Amino acid sequence: MRDYKGETFFDTTKEWTNFSEICKGCGLCIEKCPQKCLSFDTKRTNHYGTSTVRCDIGKCIACGICEIHCPDQAIRVDKK
Repeated sequence: MRDYKGETFFDTTKEWTNFSEICKGCGLCIEKCPQKCLSFDTKRTNHYGTSTVRCDIGKCIACGICEIHCPDQAIRVDKK
């Protein structure tokens, strides 16, 4: 199995990781986030050429809704 490297946003209580090699940039995670802490990162693109997703970790409550709804399993949310 291939190991994917993700971009991780973190603070003392949680980590949010996006695996841009898997993410197709559909935006479903952004739409479903109850805290509205996810957005498209205009500075980074994935291998499809679409924007990757970034997290404002200060607003994130680590509920995992984005991880559950991601059709590509490109998001991991961990509470510390």
